[in-house]
Amino acid sequence: MGDKAHAHPGAAGGVPAADRPSAVRNVVLVGPSGSGKTTLVEALALTAGAVNRAGRVEDGATVSDYDEIEQRRRRSVQLSLVPVAWDGCKINLLDTPGYADFVGELRAGLRAADAALFVVSAAQEAQSVAATTRAAWEECALVGMPRAIVVTHLDTARTSFEDMTRICAENFGGDDPDAVLPLYLPVLGPEGADGHAPLTGLTGLLSRRILDHSSGERTELPPAPEQEEPLRAARDRLIEGIIAESEDESLMDRYLGGEDIDVATLIADLERAVARGSFHPVLTAAPAAEGARQGIGTVELLELITRGFPTPLERTPPVVTTPSGKPRPAPVCDPDGPLVAEVVKTSSDPYVGRVSLVRVFSGTLRPDDSVHLCGHGLDATGHAPRPCHEAEIRVGALTSPFGRRQNALDRCVAGDLACVARLGEAETGDTLSPADDPVLIEPWSTPDPLLPLAVRAHGKADEDKLSQSLARLVAEDPTLRLEQNPDTGQVVLWCLGEAHQEVALERLRSRYGVQVDAEPHRVPLRETFAGRAAGRGRHVKQSGGHGQFAICEIEVEPLPPGSGIEFVDKVVGGAVPRQFIPSVEKGIRAQAAKGLAAGHPLVDVRVTLLDGKAHSVDSSDAAFQTAGALALREAASDTRIQLLEPVCEVSVLVPDDYVGPVMSDLSGRRGRVVGTEQGAGGRTLVRAEVPEIEVGRYAVDLRSLSHGTGRFDRTYARHEAMPPQIADRVRTESANGSPGA
Repeated sequence: MGDKAHAHPGAAGGVPAADRPSAVRNVVLVGPSGSGKTTLVEALALTAGAVNRAGRVEDGATVSDYDEIEQRRRRSVQLSLVPVAWDGCKINLLDTPGYADFVGELRAGLRAADAALFVVSAAQEAQSVAATTRAAWEECALVGMPRAIVVTHLDTARTSFEDMTRICAENFGGDDPDAVLPLYLPVLGPEGADGHAPLTGLTGLLSRRILDHSSGERTELPPAPEQEEPLRAARDRLIEGIIAESEDESLMDRYLGGEDIDVATLIADLERAVARGSFHPVLTAAPAAEGARQGIGTVELLELITRGFPTPLERTPPVVTTPSGKPRPAPVCDPDGPLVAEVVKTSSDPYVGRVSLVRVFSGTLRPDDSVHLCGHGLDATGHAPRPCHEAEIRVGALTSPFGRRQNALDRCVAGDLACVARLGEAETGDTLSPADDPVLIEPWSTPDPLLPLAVRAHGKADEDKLSQSLARLVAEDPTLRLEQNPDTGQVVLWCLGEAHQEVALERLRSRYGVQVDAEPHRVPLRETFAGRAAGRGRHVKQSGGHGQFAICEIEVEPLPPGSGIEFVDKVVGGAVPRQFIPSVEKGIRAQAAKGLAAGHPLVDVRVTLLDGKAHSVDSSDAAFQTAGALALREAASDTRIQLLEPVCEVSVLVPDDYVGPVMSDLSGRRGRVVGTEQGAGGRTLVRAEVPEIEVGRYAVDLRSLSHGTGRFDRTYARHEAMPPQIADRVRTESANGSPGA
């Protein structure tokens, strides 16, 4: 921030454990896929001396993307931690995936961090910032998390730092665009034949010095005469923006009166405004040239992080309760206080087993400590993805991750992050606290996965391992939900998107050695009688010894939705002995559960037993069960069987510009729009009732329709009659052995 380079690199690949919270900075990098987050982490690690050579995403050689899935796909799919040392501080750089399907990893990074670097690409964001990036910015704003912006890819043809600064101010500035201003201006070299102008240095607005990298080394130079005017205008605006955020109310009057404000005073006010989250500086960065030890802008970023971003001492502590839900005082970021820590990420290592990334909010975590592990039964949206669990466990070895490497730690103080291996059955979001005084941290919200993926084991060996592997996969990723549908018999993994599905399948294969086959997701349909019908069930057999004899006559009539199956006995004169009437009902209900026309359960009918016949020797419970089932099937052949499909209440939140296309799309899905509500921030909530069979891929389609700006949720409302033409198609598919709906 003062434009002075003073690196304090740690040993390559290892950073000593922090001894106090004030020496820790937890920073999450946020931005869309391809914006350059992983490349920036690599450049910062090189500048800080944590690596000897910066890896490239294209080569699969970066510290952050060490998972084999990431190396194959050439993009991040999980949260990774890269600690570096700078200016006496341990900086925990949390690299997050930029693709919307992995927003759960982003939420974990936001939970673990105290400040955020928003990375925007001048090549990608030529018109506006990605919707997912704006959504993350709004989340940070709600909790007052300090943020800075890093512009990348300025050496791409037809890019402009001035335009990018304006776009960032429009998207991130809210009511105060002067709260988003650059600290440095880029210096570009001569434009080549391909239209690219290389970034050769930066101009510090406060120091009025050029930080030149054209020689491969960082040197300070005075600005050229032609740079003076744009430098002066940008500097004046920056100073006014800093003074507007200053706690010294007299500073603006002094500045407007012509007084030259001391640079040290401006820097101190800037650092305080950044730490408060009221001012968001814009910087730029580029990777180091071949053979260079520093990337352009990386020193300035590290200085901003260490001097402008808050320490864990300044973070608002999370809300805690007892495991039973009673409020408890907020934890204090004190290494000597009682332990309060949270598992922010869970992963599996083929050699080590389950590894938990832990953020310590209070106290100090040490190897061999006995702690209380407690997990939520409900998430923040009220869903119950897994039961509440508690256990007394012993902490194993503590490590600091650096890509694949795990460097041993002897402690993890309040405010710091560490990995713990074999932490019992710990899951993402679990709380660690003293065994004699357990507490539970309020969970963070995660989006509800709404894209179904039905899977089945490929072979017998896979079938034996599938259940346990799916349970471990869901324990690691809170944005996955596992369902074993009792109606369709399918095992369904609910995901956030297609890329999320693909990664889940890859992890099952590569990490757990389970081969699975994906199959079409089936919607649980129902059947009912369209009209009144009668049926006679006759089960008479004689094959030597005791035979089988049972005859019953029934009448079936439809009932209102939600009535289920009602059985009525109107037998007179003992035509069906009393002891066999429950047998008839049992046979009818068993047949109803199997279905009649397309193999779906029968509902909403009244079945009346009218008459029948029995034999004193050959009648039995089994015979009358069979006769009841036969009677119901004969009744079904005398009338039309109607298919019922589940209908969902769907709520779609989109910017106002997309309301028309969304409503039109819902109508095309046989949906009924029941109302709209105006929301905050130029958004509208569209409520509709849509058949579930029409919204199976809506998570993907809405993202495409709204350019990633929309989100939705759905809840089951009821079953309704399916249109005849669609019902006929389902019956045909069922008859041909295909899964149908």
